[in-house]
Amino acid sequence: MAQWTSAVGASQLARQLQAQQRRPTVPGSRRPPAYRALADGIRLLVLEGRVAVAARLPAERELAAALAVSRTTVAAAYEALRAEGFLESRRGAGSWTSVPAGNPLPARGLEPLPPEALGSMIDLGCASLPAPEPWLTRAVQGALEELPPYAHTHGDYPAGLPALRQMIADRYTADGIPTMPEQIMVTTGAMGAIDAICHLFAGRGERIAVESPSYANILQLMREAGARLVPVAMEEGLGGWDLNRWRQVLWDAAPRLGYVVADFHNPTGALADEDRRRALVDAARSAGTVLVVDETMRELHLDEDVAMPRPVCAFDPAGSTVLTVGSASKAFWAGMRIGWVRAAPDVIRSLVAARAYADMGTPVLEQLAVNWLMRTGGWQDAVRLRREQARGNRDALVAAVRRELPEWEFSVPAGGLTLWVRTGGLSGSRLAVAGEGVGVRVPSGPRFGVDGAFEGYVRLPFTVGGPLADEAAQRLAQAARLVGAGAGAGMEAPRTFVA
Repeated sequence: MAQWTSAVGASQLARQLQAQQRRPTVPGSRRPPAYRALADGIRLLVLEGRVAVAARLPAERELAAALAVSRTTVAAAYEALRAEGFLESRRGAGSWTSVPAGNPLPARGLEPLPPEALGSMIDLGCASLPAPEPWLTRAVQGALEELPPYAHTHGDYPAGLPALRQMIADRYTADGIPTMPEQIMVTTGAMGAIDAICHLFAGRGERIAVESPSYANILQLMREAGARLVPVAMEEGLGGWDLNRWRQVLWDAAPRLGYVVADFHNPTGALADEDRRRALVDAARSAGTVLVVDETMRELHLDEDVAMPRPVCAFDPAGSTVLTVGSASKAFWAGMRIGWVRAAPDVIRSLVAARAYADMGTPVLEQLAVNWLMRTGGWQDAVRLRREQARGNRDALVAAVRRELPEWEFSVPAGGLTLWVRTGGLSGSRLAVAGEGVGVRVPSGPRFGVDGAFEGYVRLPFTVGGPLADEAAQRLAQAARLVGAGAGAGMEAPRTFVA
């Protein structure tokens, strides 16, 4: 049986390789042999995530014709990749990409730094900001005032408090998507929502299509649930979804689930427009794939001129294809572990029934706090404050990185909490090692890919601003100099928690 889960066409691979050739090269460097340049180009595409791991490559003759080179050149390049562990082949099944065993795979991370350690270490691992006071305090006080009637009950609400389910449903209805409270289940954060969905829809060994790159903690959650992840490469910069690749993966791999972040994607910051949302829902429906749409970043539009598209579920009126996940953790505060799922009523009933064997329910006091915020208008005020904080931090971090590390490449997103940065050819894993040595924690690119991709990237969150952003960029520049001088070679990449 073939070991590949997707395929890349000859013309598509040729376009990607030709785009690589337009990147600047090191002055004075010698031109490698044609087969070596081809092998290096394919290897870099795999490590950057532009070509998925376990993707079937075109036959030698097809790629040779697309690149206008000899078949001997392609055969030699494929052989070099096999020798280096970046390609596997089987007679009758073709050749597919892989990553050698020496490349560390994304792993469970360390917990965030304790507050007492923040004086000496700048933590860029967690994309989370402090609570937007005074709204946290007011929400908790309001929840305490409303708690007594609930204290006289069993306190067990597997689907969530009826008042909060109604409030969340009303918010969708106000957005033009009629929703009943029976379509809402309140969960313990978005992670709890996606964990419940994975256990209901995707048993061990089931395929789940994921963006490449994608949110690191969700990738790890899915691995631990026993899923087989099928990466679908994103377009460059803020381009977002490549629909041709999505259609191909949905057709070839027939995944049970697809996980996407349509609004200010974590980590790239891309915002999918309505045409892409509609097209992806149509493709998933045709393939029989259920889309899990993560909307946790939806309210964090930072630029005033952003025209927000309708939620993805607006393009699934029957409710058979899209499961929407929301959360208070990004828009409000990470310590407020309240999430929710919007789905068809029968799906919600199944999720609630399955939940009895997991966490039973979500804390009542926190649900009351979120309900108070949404009912009183405090939510809108708190989110407005959160946007102002994130916008100021983003602008300060962008200016500092451009000044201290002008060779690093990135596109500035119009929202969200993260900057996805190509590190000028340096290893993101080694930068993470060197960074901890000079007092800055940063997650490396492979944390956000499948099977070791994105070695040439790091993710920078909008969690520091002002002089601290300047200091963070200076420490990153110091780490880059150490890596460029050869420091950190052979060291294991740190297992950095990311949020």
